[in-house]
Amino acid sequence: MPGPARSTHLILYVADAARSKAFWREVLGRAPRLDVHGMTEFDLPGGAVLGLMPESGIKRLLGDALPDPSRARGIPRAEVYLPVDDPARALARALAAGATALDEALPRTWGHEVAYALDPDGHVLALWRPSVVAT
Repeated sequence: MPGPARSTHLILYVADAARSKAFWREVLGRAPRLDVHGMTEFDLPGGAVLGLMPESGIKRLLGDALPDPSRARGIPRAEVYLPVDDPARALARALAAGATALDEALPRTWGHEVAYALDPDGHVLALWRPSVVAT
């Protein structure tokens, strides 16, 4: 008998769980699928799950075996490469929610139009769609 459905979870360690939850709710345009003390989860396009865990929570869980994530706060260490219908419009929504702009929506050499920003914790947010090619 097959087990329960499983999906890939990507967990970002965040300084302020409430701020990060509000930010990602706006960026993704949906409510979290799970919102409990210590973890918030959002469904992502393609079936993956974005989790938000307080830095203090993962440190408490793993103790001294884990370098303190708060010491790297603001240093980009992860990227969420998120498919969207309109990267420029999605970037504007992210900026209104508290992101910091890095680069406008531009066609990239790998065939995607991508806009870049930083979330409030310094994670890179890449908002992309396939490039529109004029024929």
